[in-house]
Amino acid sequence: MKIKALKKFFNTPRGEKLIGNIAYYYLKFVYYTTRWKSVTGVKETYEMIQKHGSVIVIGWHGRTLGMPFFWNKSSRLNALVSPHHDGQVIVHTLRKFGIGHISGSSNENSTNAALGLMHNLQEGNSIAIIPDGPRGPSMTLSMSPLFYALKSGKPILGITYSISGAKVITKSWDNMLVPLPFHKGAYAITKPFFIPADATQEDLENYRRLIEKELNDLTWKLDQEMGIEYIPQGREAKKSRKQTADKKRKGM
Repeated sequence: MKIKALKKFFNTPRGEKLIGNIAYYYLKFVYYTTRWKSVTGVKETYEMIQKHGSVIVIGWHGRTLGMPFFWNKSSRLNALVSPHHDGQVIVHTLRKFGIGHISGSSNENSTNAALGLMHNLQEGNSIAIIPDGPRGPSMTLSMSPLFYALKSGKPILGITYSISGAKVITKSWDNMLVPLPFHKGAYAITKPFFIPADATQEDLENYRRLIEKELNDLTWKLDQEMGIEYIPQGREAKKSRKQTADKKRKGM
């Protein structure tokens, strides 16, 4: 009964806030106890924000835990977050880092989310998107960030990191990297990518592949430096029973 009551509590707004706050303090503890061997592109990113007003930040689903490490709260950043339970936990964690959120995903509330993301860019707020979520394929760039870059003229920057001794959750589709304290680490942000307003569909696909390759190569490079075993791209989350049933019902 106690375990059931605890699970029920964690699904309440108070429980979600508690887990989110615990996650924040754990990640800050990791940040301060990590010996950062290399930090690349952070200074240039803040210069880019000053110059262009806002940017489009992307990162892989499996590297989300470390993405906020070097955010200095000097400008507004809002991340696209799922409206579900896990997403609400993330909202509380991000809030402690000084990062706001936009509710939605590629599956639910996608139209409102798209409008919210574009409105934020127009208002001078940077946005953060996880372009291989929520179900994969892992480390594979969707077209979504390119759409916002095309329409807004804002640059895309990819964030990644690696920490030696980190736990890789190989059973999860995204191979989530869980950093542990008291290790060495490396953090990097890619060069900015601008998408021309007159880009064709073929151009967009070429940019998509270029950005995906840049972020993957950088991630694998940092992993190699930190002694993390090579993590391939392309894994997808297993479909739930409901999704499988819906697919069969539609004759797909």
